[in-house]
Amino acid sequence: VQLQASGGGLVQAGDSLRLSCAPSGRTFASVSYALGWFRQAPGMEREFVAAVDWSGGKRLYADSVKGRFGILRDSVTDTVTLQMNSLKPEDTAVYYCGAAASSYYGHTPSHEYEYAYWGQGTQVTVSS
Repeated sequence: VQLQASGGGLVQAGDSLRLSCAPSGRTFASVSYALGWFRQAPGMEREFVAAVDWSGGKRLYADSVKGRFGILRDSVTDTVTLQMNSLKPEDTAVYYCGAAASSYYGHTPSHEYEYAYWGQGTQVTVSS
């Protein structure tokens, strides 16, 4: 499955931004997928941001974004979104969505190697 991420941009600290990720060629519902967002700042390794299990009922967040970001999967539109509130300059990064084959409820993978499919990345820049 190919993933298309969108919604990045340049915002000021304290602003909100919503990222979206949609599959092409195959739907998220055709195979059970856990979905996640990672980010990579310049000179840094890619890091986990948030994940949601195949049912949409279980979510996991990195401590750095807990309480500010929300991940939601919509089975009707077949998308996964990342709502980012109270953005900080340290949130500046390229954000990637990923899909991981999942076989059980509550599976919210937080490691890069668990994900088989990735989107192309979308840039988020937060100015101070």
